[in-house]
Amino acid sequence: MNCVLLGERHHSLSDGVRGLLETAFSAVFMVADANSLLEGAARIQPTLVVVDLALARGDLACLVESIREGAPAAKVLLLSVHDEPAVAATALAAGADGLVLKRAIANDLLTAVDALLAGRRYFTPVAGKEAAAAISSRT
Repeated sequence: MNCVLLGERHHSLSDGVRGLLETAFSAVFMVADANSLLEGAARIQPTLVVVDLALARGDLACLVESIREGAPAAKVLLLSVHDEPAVAATALAAGADGLVLKRAIANDLLTAVDALLAGRRYFTPVAGKEAAAAISSRT
């Protein structure tokens, strides 16, 4: 089944994101906490997991790793309100397939979904440039 699992704490935002995702997926499942996200990923084996960065509670690498353990074929797309270079770099380092800034969801979400489903990574353009710069400055 071509489905997506959406982990978002804010109900008003999740309804809008769900509406966009429903144009690309046959089913959209929604959860509001990390435990439900991990259980849902393992149970439904989604094509894509879209998750609010805030659900990571400071340990993004662990969250992404846990999603991949439960649903190894799923792509992981993060949503964030933070546009600092360190956030995008942390998302890349944690193994996320993409990052969309919440303020850019209307313009970038479906573009990101298309990229991820085609096997590419996608980072909101400003975040992506900043992530690349942050990563290259470490080497």
